Amino acid sequence: MSLSISLTLNGTEREVALDDPRVTLLDLLRERLDLAGTKKGCDRGQCGACTVLVDGRRVNSCLTLAATLDGADVTTIEGLAREDDLHPVQQAFIDNDGFQCGYCTPGQIMSAVGLIAEGTTGDDPERIREGMSGNICRCAAYHGITLAVQQALRRMDNDRKGDAA
Repeated sequence: MSLSISLTLNGTEREVALDDPRVTLLDLLRERLDLAGTKKGCDRGQCGACTVLVDGRRVNSCLTLAATLDGADVTTIEGLAREDDLHPVQQAFIDNDGFQCGYCTPGQIMSAVGLIAEGTTGDDPERIREGMSGNICRCAAYHGITLAVQQALRRMDNDRKGDAA
């Protein structure tokens, strides 16, 4: 059984034929669309390495059937930067050494972008750690990740205030 979905992927509208309705978003991204930035970790939704944004919300792409995304807006790590300008969260991860081996970094960054958009943590490190708890870092970079989220949050708040003025 074959079906086709249309979605906006990193700002570009795409038509995608699915040979198997059981294909996950993660496998679609990595194996069919050559977007290897999203990592396959546990493949059970426990590690968060595969986190992407669907309609602005954080999802584990390994648990999301691609067939359910007709009309969705999907953002992967490849879709965050604008030309030569890194997304504030990407820059904050670099500034605060929020990555180590790098394997979990794309999922951590996508989760941080979603967390900031949710607006539920403020600048509180404990709430940030709780909000990021669905993403496991095997290298123990949590301190740098928390600092990166705080830095990005402040920058994005300042950018919004500047845009409103």
